[in-house]
Amino acid sequence: MITLNNISKNFGSFKALKNIDLEVRDGEFLALLGPSGSGKTTLLRIIAGLAFPDAGNVAFNGDDVTNLKVADRKVGFVFQHYALFKHMSVADNVGFGLSVRARAMRPSKAAIRARADELLDLVQLGGLGGRYPAQLSGGQRQRVALARALAVEPQLLLLDEPFGALDAKVRKELRRWLRQLHEQMGLTSIFVTHDQEEALELADRVVVMDHGVIEQIGTPGEVYMLPGSRFVSGFVGDTNSLPVTVSRGAVKFHDRPIALDTGSIADGPALLDFRPHDVEIANEQPGCLPLVVTGAYRRGGYWRVEGTVGGISQVIEVDLDAANPAPEPGQRLALRIRRGRLFTTDGVQA
Repeated sequence: MITLNNISKNFGSFKALKNIDLEVRDGEFLALLGPSGSGKTTLLRIIAGLAFPDAGNVAFNGDDVTNLKVADRKVGFVFQHYALFKHMSVADNVGFGLSVRARAMRPSKAAIRARADELLDLVQLGGLGGRYPAQLSGGQRQRVALARALAVEPQLLLLDEPFGALDAKVRKELRRWLRQLHEQMGLTSIFVTHDQEEALELADRVVVMDHGVIEQIGTPGEVYMLPGSRFVSGFVGDTNSLPVTVSRGAVKFHDRPIALDTGSIADGPALLDFRPHDVEIANEQPGCLPLVVTGAYRRGGYWRVEGTVGGISQVIEVDLDAANPAPEPGQRLALRIRRGRLFTTDGVQA
């Protein structure tokens, strides 16, 4: 288990991390998700030993490793841009971490080459050990980088935006393959990403970060369906947000009642968030939201419909079944919000 206690890190006056507490379970695939500047890469580097906290401590299985260098932590690190040695063959790149060990712990050249060949087979690059990085595709180079990280038999695998430099099709293929490899090897893995789809597809749990703090920790389903703050609601997945008023257990949008449970939120101004797929067309009736269509386009098996609501310029997006004709601009629809989340104006969920 990896345990982070009260981790803080400053760069001059900039507070990159603020009192972070986190536990990573054995065998877990954990995603650190957030926008640029949220602190996720700084946190990963502190776990690796590539950076050190100003306060707090890092423990691996109960042992304090806060001041240990990266070479002493038994971690494998995969960078976004591969960081392969161009003048070395693929096999020599994979075996590099073993070849630079202290003489007493260094395997023989034959053993290092055998280990490299074994890992190249594992990452589906068998027979390519004699090539050089420039002779490989981007996806193949990233597999080499992963094999190199695994060569030292790490107790923890760390990946910093591992697929960020790849095109969408290759990225999707490698995501699926990496998840299978993680399960096959029984690794504990932590990866940094700003790609919400990547985090939701790969991770057992997602840590959503913003401005150096953890906004929410949960399974992909919990983070997506039950966002704990407006930041999480807006950052993870597509979200519509409408200003509403709560009064005596009722929600109103510009004095128009909306049929929703107010939960424990106090009377006063609030914000209503809902996903595009959280609506359905209903006959005009109390509790519906009026939408004037401004455009529609196909997204797979549904129409993504854009429109204005309530006679004002507030634009929202909703998803409707593509088995039906696309709504025309100017068409009026009555929408029932099946599932919505109310937040106070300071971003706290009711």
